[in-house]
Amino acid sequence: MTRTRYTTRPIPQISLHSFSTRIDEITSELISASENVGFFTLTNHGISIEEIESMFALSERFFALPDDIKATVPWNPNNVGWEKNSQVRPSTGAPDTKESYQLQFGENMEQVWLDDCYIEGFREQSLGFMHKVQQVSEMLMRCFARGLGFPDEFFVECHDVSRANAQTTMRLLHYFALPPPRESDGKTYHRAGAHADWDFLTLLFQRSGQSGLEICPGREVVTEFGIGDEWTKVEPRTGEIVCNIGDLLMSWSDDRFKSTFHRVKAPEEEGDYFGDRYSIAFFNQPCKDAQIQGPMKKYPMVTGEEFNKNAMKRNFAALQDKLRALEGN
Repeated sequence: MTRTRYTTRPIPQISLHSFSTRIDEITSELISASENVGFFTLTNHGISIEEIESMFALSERFFALPDDIKATVPWNPNNVGWEKNSQVRPSTGAPDTKESYQLQFGENMEQVWLDDCYIEGFREQSLGFMHKVQQVSEMLMRCFARGLGFPDEFFVECHDVSRANAQTTMRLLHYFALPPPRESDGKTYHRAGAHADWDFLTLLFQRSGQSGLEICPGREVVTEFGIGDEWTKVEPRTGEIVCNIGDLLMSWSDDRFKSTFHRVKAPEEEGDYFGDRYSIAFFNQPCKDAQIQGPMKKYPMVTGEEFNKNAMKRNFAALQDKLRALEGN
């Protein structure tokens, strides 16, 4: 196995305290991070550690349920529901060793909410947390709008989660514990292969001590899917939110902001974290009828629904190319 090459990169940290009076300062910091790194962390965002830990506890309760109960809310092409060991990344050609439950606000969640008979109040608590994260997202959207010369509420209106056709998704994630090197069975494991998100902006909650997230900035200089390049570890801290630019915002900014390769690396040596890893990802995605085009009109206008479909097609095509290459070796 080729050992990962690491380098230290500063990851900008942005405080959202006194947002209304500091919006110009925060916008400047956010735009700089988005242009130069594509990743940043948020502090003083208004969601308490207690609220975050409570959502993690709810997530653990869900994943502790028997698979036949979780299968009552199966994943479907609307990007909602539960999946296990089924997401294959083009960068690896193999399934991630994880399970996830994807939740949305609108009509796509019909028949996909876990029944209260299994975990009482699951839907109510999940939606409550999702709305809190949405509030944080909207603060950032106002800053991005200012930075790109759009009206302050432009991106907020495009991501209105009160609408039935909203596509914003919260993903509860459980990466399975893996055997340490001395107990290895010789298999190659992947927690989440190298990839870039295709959404507008991702907000990620991690738990202290459950490491694995790594980034490889500079899309214009890395190899396909970031393989073989130098990576930087992102240490998890429960109270911080880790954010990364997605392909959608990269396109919407006429490539001014950088969508960054990242992964959750499978542990490979002593000192890595081999235990169960839980995280919560909030993917800001525009409503299906939102019209997407940057201020310089570098790319043709598409709707939010069209952008998602095109991104999924590209991902599937890249996966097929990877699988054909693996078969040829």
